[in-house]
Amino acid sequence: MKQQVKTRNLKKKKTKESDILENKKKGLRNHETNVISFIFVALFLLMSGYLVYFNVFKASSIIDNPYNKRIDNLENKVVRGNILAADGQILATTQVDEEGNESRYYPFENVFCHVVGLNSAKTGIEGLANFELLSTSGNIIEELADDLSGEKAVGFDVVTTLVPELQEAAYNAMGNNKGAVIAIEPSTGKVLAMVSKPDYNPNDAAEYYSEWLNYDSSESVLLNRATQGLYSPGSTFKILTALEYIRDNDDYESFSYDCTGSAYVAGGTTIPCYDGTVHGHQNLEMAFANSCNGVFSTIGFKLNLAKFKQTCEDFLFNKNLDIGIESSVSSFSLDENAGISEIQETGIGQGKTMISPMHNLMIISAIANNGVMMKPYFIDRVQTREGSTVSQTKPEERATVCTPTEAAIISEYCRTVVTDGTGYAFRYTSYEVAGKTGTAQYDSSDRVHSWFVGFAPYDDPQIAFCVILEGGYTGVPGAQQIAKSLLDAFFE
Repeated sequence: MKQQVKTRNLKKKKTKESDILENKKKGLRNHETNVISFIFVALFLLMSGYLVYFNVFKASSIIDNPYNKRIDNLENKVVRGNILAADGQILATTQVDEEGNESRYYPFENVFCHVVGLNSAKTGIEGLANFELLSTSGNIIEELADDLSGEKAVGFDVVTTLVPELQEAAYNAMGNNKGAVIAIEPSTGKVLAMVSKPDYNPNDAAEYYSEWLNYDSSESVLLNRATQGLYSPGSTFKILTALEYIRDNDDYESFSYDCTGSAYVAGGTTIPCYDGTVHGHQNLEMAFANSCNGVFSTIGFKLNLAKFKQTCEDFLFNKNLDIGIESSVSSFSLDENAGISEIQETGIGQGKTMISPMHNLMIISAIANNGVMMKPYFIDRVQTREGSTVSQTKPEERATVCTPTEAAIISEYCRTVVTDGTGYAFRYTSYEVAGKTGTAQYDSSDRVHSWFVGFAPYDDPQIAFCVILEGGYTGVPGAQQIAKSLLDAFFE
């Protein structure tokens, strides 16, 4: 009897152990299943996240890539849409002859050539809006009907932000000089005008494009100097030098300097003021207004150079402008290890610092817009040929580069440039301008680039602008006269 009880207990114990072992196996299998499920869920989320990222950030660049065969297929089925000015005037259209041959036509010829660009080269807005110009409503029935009939669908039209009156005023004011003019709305980033010279007639591209490609880069008519040109900023850079001094020195309002017409720092270089002008006693505001090289070539020795470099990079030096069309990266290299001469030259916008006109415009626009730099844009909306809106561009902030207080101080300094300094062209206009002149040496000759950046009206900025005349210009005293022609057209 005792043996039977012992046997039953032993069986129960083995059964219990077996159950425990089985439960452990089930638990292990459940754990493995959970791990596998987790991996699949994680992979799914990663794939979903990438699809969102691709569609938001990468899809447009892939679609517009010239190697994308999808675009080739669209060109076989769709007549490219029109590019329109802000007022509806046609800037680019596709003409079809009786035999069905298509050719791109640009009614304004040279006037908009760089900003509108070339369809054949996919530059400018032609490249930026390539997919939209070849897109249709996507109605399957209409597409089938077009395929059966052999007729092409008509692509969407792109309405730009460009204003013909401003574009023509800037183009005419430039004359035969090399350089660029750009204007934007500082509160939104809307590009109102963009001119680059030397220019070309895009209607002649089929015949002369290969010849244009063979030009020396400095002479190339295909180079959009407004966005791709890189120049020493000259005294326009004093906007950032002054800003950094204000940030680093709480007592900036008590700044004092006696200008003798040049400045020398031991171990450095003698830096003359323009034409050797003796400015006499200067505070910071008047030194800015008079563009005193004596002050700004020595002011760098009172700056935190590491912070100065960070300030410049906050203002997009050494960074891609990301404006949608071809552009160059501005460069700033000064740091705490810089030599004496480099510090002197950088303070006045010379030396190694290089900037594009578009970038210079974005800087002054941020000052006009209370320290907020807006992203420039060229397309207001995409619409059907009948005028129904397909998509509308929304203004986008690029960065907050300084405080409203700092922007107000620099704005006041820029206004003093016009009322009491070097900005003499706007002394008696009906509109109030704030801006900064610039003269930039670029070789061993006495030729200089002439800059003017600014905005108007001073107390309610509606337009910001940048003008550069490359050295050797004729017919005008300097860049500010070109800017005046632009603003006269804008306000009149």
